Amino acid sequence: MDIEKIKKHIGKRIKTLRTENNLSQEQFSECVGISREHISCIEHGKYMISIDKLYNIAEYFEVDIKSFF
Repeated sequence: MDIEKIKKHIGKRIKTLRTENNLSQEQFSECVGISREHISCIEHGKYMISIDKLYNIAEYFEVDIKSFF
């Protein structure tokens, strides 16, 4: 899997978790310490999220970090 596909896959997974938990991008950004704009870019596959932020998101949603890959 190339990096572009990975970015898009992770972004989709984050968006799915966020919407399943009825969180706006603004609410979610406050919970995980990432700007709303950055969340939007991650969800659209434009930016790669750092592994430490991804770990924080996995903890927040109580999912295994492997579920993003």
